[in-house]
Amino acid sequence: MRENNWSVNIKPELIIYCLYVISAMQYAISKQTMFLKIKKIPIKTWSSEKPLNFKPKFSTFFFLCLGLCIFGLGEGLLVLSTSGNSPWTVLAEGISKRTNISIGAATFFVSVSVLFLWIFIKQKPGIGTVMNIVIIAGMIDITLHFFDPPTNFYSKYILAVISVLLVGLGSGIYLIANLGPGPRDGLMTGLTKLTNLPIAFVRACLEISVVLIGWYLGGTVGVGTLIFAFGIGPAVALGLFFVNKIS
Repeated sequence: MRENNWSVNIKPELIIYCLYVISAMQYAISKQTMFLKIKKIPIKTWSSEKPLNFKPKFSTFFFLCLGLCIFGLGEGLLVLSTSGNSPWTVLAEGISKRTNISIGAATFFVSVSVLFLWIFIKQKPGIGTVMNIVIIAGMIDITLHFFDPPTNFYSKYILAVISVLLVGLGSGIYLIANLGPGPRDGLMTGLTKLTNLPIAFVRACLEISVVLIGWYLGGTVGVGTLIFAFGIGPAVALGLFFVNKIS
């Protein structure tokens, strides 16, 4: 018997049904909301012509770094909020509990597995794929060093919402730079091309599926986890829409 990380006993089948009903509702709403209809990464004058570009323009490289810094800040604020792990950390924790390897090792295993899936969805890496790992990790450490965790009960969840919006904005900037997505974002864009479904819906389905698998394996799910899982798809779509309009 697995240890349930919720304070109440809920059947997994009911949770799965409810989560996917909400996802379907998100898709229905996306039909009526402009930014949620986005299916392609916009191309701007500062976008790279191809992901595998070792000599990008200064503006392209600048926006790549800017986007990843904002992304990392958002990830750091989610950790700081102590309202729940991100969906992929829940998965890594679940794998860690089942296999007795460290969460770090499980995270590495998941990342490599996702990159392997790129072969089947014809995704191409770039310098952004590598810098995604380096810059985001560095920004999380910087955020945790310079900011104090919230002390108010409600401020934890407000901070979680802000973190999701920042990750969405950062994603929008660095993805438009087109220098290669990170492992999870590459899976998102690849499946979007394959299915021709909106980015918001594809990302939401990915995150919700990851949460469900991680929770079933024994990962800890918090309110912040659910905020991120349901909010990150629309947030990324909003980030792409916003950056496309102002730049």
